[in-house]
Order: sequence, then structure tokens, then C-alpha cells
Amino acid sequence: MSRVAAFALMALIWGLTWLPMKVASEAVPPIFLAAVRFLLVAPCFLAIALAQGLSLNSSQFGRIVAASLLITTGCYSFLFWGVARAPSGLSAIVNLSLMPIFLVVIGALYGQERITIRRAVAIGLGILGLVLLFSGRTGAVQNGTTPVFGLIAVAIGTISYAWGSVISRPLTLSMPPLVLAFWQSLIGGIALAPVSLVIEGYDPAHFGGLSDARAVFGLGVLVLGGSLIAFWIYLWLVRDWGAFRAGLYAFVSPIIAVAVGVVYAGEPFGVAEGLGMGIMLAATALSLSEKKSATTASSG
Repeated sequence: MSRVAAFALMALIWGLTWLPMKVASEAVPPIFLAAVRFLLVAPCFLAIALAQGLSLNSSQFGRIVAASLLITTGCYSFLFWGVARAPSGLSAIVNLSLMPIFLVVIGALYGQERITIRRAVAIGLGILGLVLLFSGRTGAVQNGTTPVFGLIAVAIGTISYAWGSVISRPLTLSMPPLVLAFWQSLIGGIALAPVSLVIEGYDPAHFGGLSDARAVFGLGVLVLGGSLIAFWIYLWLVRDWGAFRAGLYAFVSPIIAVAVGVVYAGEPFGVAEGLGMGIMLAATALSLSEKKSATTASSG
């Protein structure tokens, strides 16, 4: 499979996971759901790695732990907490528009990326497209500071994911992405458990909710598609492309998510949404067509 085809598959899958995630969150709390997701997928990655005879050892275990806590635990904790307190449309714009910016800025600080005019234009176009795409879905901002804190939390979660992606690249260059995916799922999932306990509390009903058809459906899609396939591809692309280009799914996956919402949930779709989709795809094409020399091979 070519890298562009893999990128398209990853963006498609992650665009399709939003609805199952929302459905599953109706049966169990979201951070608890995230913890269960990663604790379920870790043994799957482990089984595949062992079947392929891959070694689980690494001389950079400290970096693995740091990347796991950033890309999995930190991101999902802040993101879910923030989305619960701010309009989902505004949360999506904050998360998805900031992702490429943080990826290229943090990557530049680590010597992995270059901030070029082409990338700046692509980011600007992508943000414009996102605003148009979600123009009818932002929701009303309530009075008070709660929504503001929620959006700040979403931004922090985005920084956490971008930072974890950047420091993961040297790991993907020194170990199989599949093995790294195992460690990040296991360590990040374990760390999510106490976060869920503190924020969402303990309730035996949470475990009972896992047998709900909505949770089974959501976890099935998240584990099989979102993690075993898409996250594996993401780490592979981070290794070969760098974090910025791999992170351009942020301009493609929302198109899929909105399309699913239109088809299955009857969400509105008009000229603004159509124009936003076109602009976002143009931004992605502009970045993906960039010469490889814009991305360095530094291990940072």
C-alpha cells in the first residue's frame, strides 16, 4: 500500500469513528471508554508483534512513557473534559485547526520540521475550510467562563497530542511502529484509568454499560479501525513523513465525519459546508505535494 493510500485510509477511518464514539459515550463515560479502548487494543498489538517475532525491548523507554502520556492520556483527558463543557462544533474547530499548527511548530523546535510559506498557506486554508464546514454546528456559547475553560482544555489536549507525535518520531525510527503502538496503548490506557476515576468517579454501572449494544459497537469500531489500523498507519507515516504531514488527517477526517452526520443523522449541509470541504481538501493536497526536503530526518 502506498503512503498516500494509507493516509487516505487512516483519514477515512478516523472520520468514521466520531459517530460510534458518540454513540458509545451514551452508554459509558467518555474517559472510561477511552481507557477501555486502549486497554483492549494493547493485547491485540502485542499478539501481532509477537506473531511477527518483533522485539519489545527499547533503549528509550523513558521517551516511550513520555510519548504515551502525551499522545494518549493527556490528549484524551483534556479533550473529553473540554468537549463536555464547550459547544462541540467550536471544540472541533479548536482541536482540528490547531493540530497542524502545533505539529509544525513543535516539530520545528525539535528540528524535525520546517515552517515554509506553503505550509503556512495550507494551514490558513485549512482553518478557513474548518470554520466554513462547522459554521452551522458551532452552537451557542453560554454565558460564564465554563465554555471558555472547556475550549482551553481542548487546546491543551491538542498540544499534548502534537507534542507526543513529535517525540514519537525518533522512536518510530528506532523500533517498529507496531511495537510503539503497543506500548503507547498499554501505558496510555493504564494512565487513563485513574484519570477517569478522579473525573468521572467510580460506579459499577460503568462496567455494566460495556455490555450495552452501543458500547460494543463503538468499541468494536474504535479498537479494530481507529487503533489497530488507523493508529498503526499514523505512526508509520510519522516515521516516513514527519508529524506535520501525517497530521494533515485533521483537514480530511472532518469531511468524512460531517458526511456521515448528514447521511445518518440528517444534519444540515449547504453551500458553506461544501465550500469548506473543497478548501480543506485543497489545503491537504497543497501540503502533501510539498517536496520531501521541507521535512528533515532529524531524530530530535
